[in-house]
Amino acid sequence: MAKILVVDDDPDFVEITRTILEANSYQVATAASGEKALLAMRKDVPDLVLLDVMMSSVLDGLNLSHAMNEDSMLSKVPIIMISSIAESPEAGMFPTDEYIPIDAWITKPVQPDDLLKKVAQFIKK
Repeated sequence: MAKILVVDDDPDFVEITRTILEANSYQVATAASGEKALLAMRKDVPDLVLLDVMMSSVLDGLNLSHAMNEDSMLSKVPIIMISSIAESPEAGMFPTDEYIPIDAWITKPVQPDDLLKKVAQFIKK
């Protein structure tokens, strides 16, 4: 069973996402910050990470994606970044010209079918 780590500080989003993924036979772990996610991944490497951009700091998810990219144990784990930053007041803080080590992007609110299709691109059952 594929393991997916959902990294987001919004408990409602995490629970909805967990429900959708578990109903489709994925094993789900969660973390509410980039720091907690990094600790969890170093103990049990997931098959995929769903990562929010804005958590404890505006670019917490961006920082985590770079930390994963620099860690030989985590650099091959696919990352789907999920965020509503484009519609937020912080949109101007997001680096549009900087390399972001992610594999895909989904804008919130996420439709369940879109989420499952994107996840399936990276995890073969």
